[in-house]
Formats: sequence, structure tokens, C-alpha cells
Amino acid sequence: MGFLDSILGKTRLPEAKTDRLFAISTAAVTMETSLGYSPDGAAGVCIKPMESSRYEAARTEIEELLAVSIKETGTKFSIQKDEYNYVWVVLSDPDFDDLVTSIQMVCQILMEQGFGTQLLAAVYRFKGEGSSRVYWIYSFKLGSYYPFAPKGAQERDTSREFRLRSLMQKELPVEKDESKWYPMWGMPI
Repeated sequence: MGFLDSILGKTRLPEAKTDRLFAISTAAVTMETSLGYSPDGAAGVCIKPMESSRYEAARTEIEELLAVSIKETGTKFSIQKDEYNYVWVVLSDPDFDDLVTSIQMVCQILMEQGFGTQLLAAVYRFKGEGSSRVYWIYSFKLGSYYPFAPKGAQERDTSREFRLRSLMQKELPVEKDESKWYPMWGMPI
């Protein structure tokens, strides 16, 4: 933010921080071997809703690049809106590294199109014993991850989230401020 912006009371949204996005690749190995949580073959990028012809151009470019990527990796994708009108690029692939690479590619395209401030989160789904699931959410504004462990309708398993944080904080840049661990209800993944 510039000096004039601060005088006039204008604020600019921060650009997305993607430099620590790849940390999940090595952390996934630890989660599987030490904690019993394996990648579930699904991930997504959450984008703030926007109305713009530039957004349509970015969407078209994402679809074209992902279509090319699918031929090489087999990653499937869809672009959809959730119940809160947020846009999601939803990816599925049994190869976790392909998912991480595809997430990075989507982010790169959006940033090159000038939508870096619209990127909210990247989400990776993991499965544990039985039907338990946990999501690792990367906040683009904070540049850090946090766990989200839903249980039931609109309920969180906070003890599992805190346990995951304590076990994974050496592997992942985990957000220290729990008040910023926003639940993401209604995710299409």
C-alpha cells in the first residue's frame, strides 16, 4: 500500500502467497506413514466470486491448460460454485503429486491474469481409518496450512485438529493463530 492510499483510506488486498504451497507433498508421506491419513485423490482451489470478462478469460485458460495436463497426468477437473457462490476448481487424481502440481498451475494462471487477490484457499482431502476425513487448507493470504476435521453436520473435531497441528508443525507451515482456522462448510470436494 502506498502513502497516498493510506491517507485516502484505501486498502489493497494482499496478493496470494504461494511459495509454501508445495510443502504438502512431503508432509503427505509423513501423514500416511506416521498418522494413517492418506491422500484421498481430491483437491481444490477456492476463489472469491467475481464478475468480470477477465475472469472468463482466466477460466477458459485454466480449462484449456488443465485439458492438456489431463492427457499427461490423468487428472480430472471441474469448475463449479458452492452454496456460498465461491468458485472452485475441483481436481481428482490418485497421484497426489499430480494434484499438488495442478493446484500450483491453477494458482499461477490466476495470478498471471491479475486475480492473485481473489485466491482464498487450496484444499487437500485425506482419509483416515473408517470414514474419517481431514482436510488440509492452505490460506493464500496467510501463506500457511491448517487442519479442518469435520464431524457431523456443521461440527468440528477440534481435538483431532490440534493433534494434527502438533504432529505436523515440523513438516508444514501450520498457522499458529487458531482463530484463523476457518471451517469450510459446503466444499465440493
